[in-house]
Order: sequence, then C-alpha cells, then structure tokens
Amino acid sequence: MAHWPEYFIVAEAPGGELMGYIMGKAEGSVAREEWHGHVTALSVAPEFRRLGLAAKLMEMLEEISERKGGFFVDLFVRVSNQVAVNMYKRLGYSVYRTVIEYYSASNGEPDEDAYDMRKALSRDTEKKSIVPLPHPVRPEDIE
Repeated sequence: MAHWPEYFIVAEAPGGELMGYIMGKAEGSVAREEWHGHVTALSVAPEFRRLGLAAKLMEMLEEISERKGGFFVDLFVRVSNQVAVNMYKRLGYSVYRTVIEYYSASNGEPDEDAYDMRKALSRDTEKKSIVPLPHPVRPEDIE
C-alpha cells in the first residue's frame, strides 16, 4: 500500500460507514508489453451491493492504470464465483487463462481453480494482452 497508495481506494458513506474498497498494484515488464494494473482485492459491503459501486471502483483502478501506461488490468477470481465472473465480463474483462488449484482450500476440500481475467487498456492497441491461452497453467507458471 505504501508503494502504490493511489491503487488503494475506499468508498465511504456520508455517515462514515465503509461501503467498499479496492486494492491493486502496478507490475510486469514494459519491455515485454506486460506492464499492467492488478486488482488484488475488491470488496463491497452487502448493504451497498447492486448499486454500481464495484463497477465504479474498477473504473477508478483502470483509470490509474491508464495513467501509469499499463497495457491491461488483470485479476484472479474463483471459477465457482459466477456472480463475480459475470460482473467482470459486463465490465469488459475476458478470461485470459485458467490457473489450476490457485486457491488453497480448507477443511479437506479440494483446491479451487481461478480465472485470470484481463481487460486491455488503450496502450494495447492490438489487444495482444487479452488473447486467451489455449491451455491452463499452474500457479508456479505465473510470472
């Protein structure tokens, strides 16, 4: 947070209640056209959901990533979280790759796969950053 403070955004209600937040960072290589914004966490309190707040927070992080010269924004989401997957798709994200057993399980449940979802920014004029990989990867294969 101290390194990328502009990537930590909090939405607060007039009464001071925490409505939601987004945390992110900039990472990757400019030379390989992989410099991008990454969504580390997005959360909206239940009483403030379905108001467009998550979309607004995502938009703000995308704008910051544009200003920093990113090629795309990415995030990881559980394959089973179809509500979130559908929201990200509505916001222009697409599945770039599936990451096998990305999320560690508890209580003896199996580990869960993740989608690495991406949205190209204006710097990626050919949209190369969002061409889906033809095969899944493992967490240790992620750069």
